[in-house]
Amino acid sequence: MQEQSTQEALQRGVDFLLRLQHADGWWKGALDTNVTMDAEDLLMREFLGIRTPRETEPAARWIRSQQREDGTWATFAGGPGDLSTTVEAYVALRLAGDPVDAPHMLSAAAFVRDRGGLERSRVFTRLWLALFGAWSWDDLPALPPEVALLPSWFPLNLYDFACWARQTIAPLTVIAAQRPARPLPFELDELRSGLAPIRPAPSLRSWGGRMALLDRVLQRYERLPIHPLRGLALARAERWILQRQESDGSWGGIQPPWVYSLMALSMRGYPLDHPVMRAGLAGLDRFVIEEDGMRRLEACQSPVWDTALAVVALADGGVAPDDAALVRAADWLLDEEIRRPGDWAVQRPGLAPGGWAFEFENDNYADIDDTAEVVLALRRVDHPQPERVAAAIERACDWVLGMQCADGGWAAFDADNTRAVCRDLPFCDFGEVIDPPSADVTAHVVEMMAGEQRSADPATARGIAWLLDAQEADGSWFGRWGVNHVYGTGAAVPALIAAGVAEPGDAVIRRAVDWLERHQNEDGGWGEDPRSYVDPEWVGRGDSTASQTGWALLALDAAGERSDAVTRGVAWLVEQQRPDGGWDEDASTGTGFPGDFYINYGLYRMVFPIMALGRCLRAR
Repeated sequence: MQEQSTQEALQRGVDFLLRLQHADGWWKGALDTNVTMDAEDLLMREFLGIRTPRETEPAARWIRSQQREDGTWATFAGGPGDLSTTVEAYVALRLAGDPVDAPHMLSAAAFVRDRGGLERSRVFTRLWLALFGAWSWDDLPALPPEVALLPSWFPLNLYDFACWARQTIAPLTVIAAQRPARPLPFELDELRSGLAPIRPAPSLRSWGGRMALLDRVLQRYERLPIHPLRGLALARAERWILQRQESDGSWGGIQPPWVYSLMALSMRGYPLDHPVMRAGLAGLDRFVIEEDGMRRLEACQSPVWDTALAVVALADGGVAPDDAALVRAADWLLDEEIRRPGDWAVQRPGLAPGGWAFEFENDNYADIDDTAEVVLALRRVDHPQPERVAAAIERACDWVLGMQCADGGWAAFDADNTRAVCRDLPFCDFGEVIDPPSADVTAHVVEMMAGEQRSADPATARGIAWLLDAQEADGSWFGRWGVNHVYGTGAAVPALIAAGVAEPGDAVIRRAVDWLERHQNEDGGWGEDPRSYVDPEWVGRGDSTASQTGWALLALDAAGERSDAVTRGVAWLVEQQRPDGGWDEDASTGTGFPGDFYINYGLYRMVFPIMALGRCLRAR
């Protein structure tokens, strides 16, 4: 009876997912984060002098709708109130005209003061305040544009930072050099606590202390820069920014460098009707979601990732390899292949390009994770041009192997982007700023190489060894790009089994299986709260979600488990399915920056349950 209901649930899910496909062949779910995206969009428009009621009023309705009963805003659904997020949301609502004595504003301001006020908010929040004269530039860490002049071999050059960080730092240095202060039409004294900002310890025995000393030196330089050098640096940074604008007007296809680049170019004298500025602003409009009279901004869009995952899910769900939907998706993916070098070529100058990015347009930043998943997807399609598919896959495998890090693992965007001292710079108090290898990306590459019958390749063998070494003492794997140990384990176990280096009975697999079964919820599902990145008490703990239950079942199925845990997990997915074939999921199960920034992928709640149900049924 359960098998029949599972089969029916699987078919409903497949039908639902097929209905979501765009006529051009791709899938894209909404990518939801938190209200800082919307607050900063309004602040940017205020800075550029283009904010109007058309954007402000629906964005303010959205921001208000996300405020919690205690007056705060969080970085993820169900999470604790966050000081900086609450500050930025509050300032945006002041821009929208919300009075300071309104109950929702009073409760937000009280929370901010209780947590230390503006003085204890993160550097990036205080930088936004400095743009409007609400914070002194003298009380911010130095961001000299001369960093753009440093060669790639010199410590703390732009390429020592992860691609998302370097794209943000470059325009910020241009802005900080000009020190603009465009006053807001109101004061923010109600958010001040009177406390002194927390400064890094001065001890030179730590890298943090040494970086604090460097910052003090640079701050003195900022007061009297060498003018010819400063002019050269600003020109170099401006050129660097211009060269990285994508055809859709974005920078990296992500919000932070996009808004900072627009403001930086404005500071360099680019008028709003300049083609670069027009393209940038128009591109942002394509990231806007308008529903129920509200307006929210996606931090990014994920069509390549979503399409690859959807193809794998549908293939697991029983859709024929030559089905028109899969062929159409494969055609679209093949057209999205990036055949030119990007920033990654700084570390790998002789490597031929061949990979995929996350977004519609992001040719400067193909990434290893998307490339591996696209290859896995293409191999599930019976395409009428097999030679074309084979050639793209060969280029992808060669590029991915060339992007292997020195320690044997793979990172998301760059090779050997591991200079950890970057994390100790005083302005780096939010988000990861380097791109070291991770278990989930390495696992996806190993799985891809196994599918290409290249498990014995020396590079793959080194990746496998890295993955085995990365297993935590409790049997799980840390998940860098998904929350968290459930994601990492859900990626690592199938990869190791596919590569043939671990059998279901091996100790490494048994430890992972035991960890998953110990962390199954009473209701039969799995969940893990994003707080697991900062608090070990949350590791493997959280309300059950469709995507995380899917990840756990994928690992258990790959390990050959036919246990009660699998039966209960499948039953939970069947019971939680909506009548239309979809699943609900409010939780953020994707990760932007561990500990700081999380993502709710709109399609995760679909693709991973379908994969899990399909594979578990096939195993039976």
